[in-house]
Order: sequence, then structure tokens, then C-alpha cells
Amino acid sequence: MPEHYIPIFIFAVLAAAFPAITLIIFQYIRPAMRAVGAKLEPYECGIPPEGDARGRYSVRFYIVAILFVIFDVEVIFLFPWAVQYGVLGLYGLVTMFVFLGILLIGYVWLYRSGALEWIYE
Repeated sequence: MPEHYIPIFIFAVLAAAFPAITLIIFQYIRPAMRAVGAKLEPYECGIPPEGDARGRYSVRFYIVAILFVIFDVEVIFLFPWAVQYGVLGLYGLVTMFVFLGILLIGYVWLYRSGALEWIYE
């Protein structure tokens, strides 16, 4: 049984070694960096930058970003269901409606709790 995993192990080693070996080879091939003076200055669309790159964002931005990721990942579960819809039948349809209902309840709860208030301001 373990001998069946040898090709997978070889592939994993090659996949891990390829980026490292490529970076080492190209480190010796590329020209030396000679950045001095104005080349070290930040550059933004042809004009000097107006502010610091480390600006502060509102906490609401992060909340909405996390909510987007959560709902986006959950919606990804719709794809396998759509592909296997014919095999799943009525049970799959009911299960997906329950899943979408839970998503809808979560969205309504977020809306009522004010997590999406900044959109309408």
C-alpha cells in the first residue's frame, strides 16, 4: 500500500523544490540592483504621493470585509449542489433551501444589528 504513495511524494517534493530552485538560479542571473536617490522614492501614478501609505481604516470596513468572505465562501457551496442537482433530487433541493434560509436569516440579522449601516451613510 505505501508504494502507491511514492509518485505523490515525488510530485510533492518537485512542487516544493521548483520555486526554491528557480529563485536561487535567477538570483545569479539577474543584474545587480543599483537603486539610489530618486529611484528609492515612492511613486504614485506619475505624481509624488500625498499621504502615508499606512492609512487607518474604520473597524466597519473590516467587519464588512469579513462578512463578505464568510458569505462568499458559503455561496461557493452552491456550485457542487448545482452540478449534482439531478442526482440529489428532492432531498438536495430541500437541503439547499434550508442552507439558503440560514444565509438569509444571517443577512437579515446583520442588517438589523447595523453591521451594514455605513453603506447607506
